Amino acid sequence: MEQPGTAASPVSGSMFSWVSKDARRKKEPELFQTVAEGLRQLYAQKLLPLEEHYRFHEFHSPALEDADFDNKPMVLLVGQYSTGKTTFIRHLIEQDFPGMRIGPEPTTDSFIAVMHGPTEGVVPGNALVVDPRRPFRKLNAFGNAFLNRFMCAQLPNPVLDSISIIDTPGILSGEKQRISRGYDFAAVLEWFAERVDRIILLFDAHKLDISDEFSEVIKALKNHEDKIRVVLNKADQIETQQLMRVYGALMWSLGKIINTPEVVRVYIGSFWSHPLLIPDNRKLFEAEEQDLFKDIQSLPRNAALRKLNDLIKRARLAKVHAYIISSLKKEMPNVFGKESKKKELVNNLGEIYQKIEREHQISPGDFPSLRKMQELLQTQDFSKFQALKPKLLDTVDDMLANDIARLMVMVRQEESLMPSQVVKGGAFDGTMNGPFGHGYGEGAGEGIDDVEWVVGKDKPTYDEIFYTLSPVNGKITGANAKKEMVKSKLPNTVLGKIWKLADVDRDGLLDDEEFALANHLIKVKLEGHELPADLPPHLVPPSKRRHE
Repeated sequence: MEQPGTAASPVSGSMFSWVSKDARRKKEPELFQTVAEGLRQLYAQKLLPLEEHYRFHEFHSPALEDADFDNKPMVLLVGQYSTGKTTFIRHLIEQDFPGMRIGPEPTTDSFIAVMHGPTEGVVPGNALVVDPRRPFRKLNAFGNAFLNRFMCAQLPNPVLDSISIIDTPGILSGEKQRISRGYDFAAVLEWFAERVDRIILLFDAHKLDISDEFSEVIKALKNHEDKIRVVLNKADQIETQQLMRVYGALMWSLGKIINTPEVVRVYIGSFWSHPLLIPDNRKLFEAEEQDLFKDIQSLPRNAALRKLNDLIKRARLAKVHAYIISSLKKEMPNVFGKESKKKELVNNLGEIYQKIEREHQISPGDFPSLRKMQELLQTQDFSKFQALKPKLLDTVDDMLANDIARLMVMVRQEESLMPSQVVKGGAFDGTMNGPFGHGYGEGAGEGIDDVEWVVGKDKPTYDEIFYTLSPVNGKITGANAKKEMVKSKLPNTVLGKIWKLADVDRDGLLDDEEFALANHLIKVKLEGHELPADLPPHLVPPSKRRHE
């Protein structure tokens, strides 16, 4: 922003006053303290004027507010009823929250924003949408039928220090349910999708049918595929063979609805704290839960980047919208035949899209849904539309080309200053503790707490092979060791790493203990575990340990 009184010399105030302002703006880039502040100012000064001029908010999305730039990362949970959404939240935060109801029938019939607060309590929807500190003010537009079904459950919880979680009503099957909601469910979800950092679609391994409403909801999340993750919940209730079939069926169903070339990431598990019914896939579930937790834990660190990304998406849509509205304005007659011309333009909107695409070199993916745009245009008065104003578009182009690039650098700097900013508390701490950390006591970690060297129990078998390999002075050469090690059929890159770990004294030869260690590491790898980067102390052969 320009500071008052920056004109230094009298000359710039008189003779060159016509260049001073613009030239100074170009020379001195905007300076921001934080990425959030930068985004807020860029939006208010450069993008909002374009949005207002072409009525962007009536067609696509309400104006952004300060709270949208400052709020904590949000996770949106979506799924059919009884897929375990509320239980999933309870599992993450490890405590009940106000307004929570769990059952096999459709219990959650409201949108519940589970957020951090000093005391436990519920804030009803009508109060939420007038609170300027919360990012929900614009939900007012969905009316009372929705606001009576919206609330905030606040409670002091360490997980909620870093993220907020939005629980949604269970999606039902059948036409009747859609009509009886009283508000546009898909539109509300689309509003949230635009503002959240992660969308988790929950499926129950027992009922994979994707109802009409669910299909409509997933389509409403279009343009936000990068935020979507899928959880196949209650997977401990079916046998392995059945689970593979269910997983395949889910991927096939999702492939038909989510139109992206990449396969959406599906996490398989049982996301609650009860004993596993069928424990055969315990290892798989643990690894999957760990991956999902890492994904959620990284949200605070990537929040600024997500907001930046969403602002770029919004700016591109606002530009296309401006071209569409100004094109319609240009085609309208001044006096007679306005109504028939309007009908004709709405019907031929697809051709107008193609023309704009060609004229301005815009990707087809940047255009809003044709059908939705046609519906919205029916009720509009085209004579009130504005003609093209290049200055407004140039300002947005300048923001995308220059300001955003500078903010990108700031994002990286902010990230490097807060490497430890991850979600803590609740279930996220459970997997970090003692012997229940991921992979503890398995693979290369086997024998970590034993007094005896874990390799010792199989050493007699390895010794028999060792003495057939012509050891000299109790050691075998690399060439002789290679003949034996390649029998494992492991690739050379892996065997090379095993050699490096096993040759503890770095003399290019292996003695009987080192050879036994090499075979133990081959076994670890063949059983599907990862090799350690460095040899853990409990695997160092007894004769090579420093006795202090």
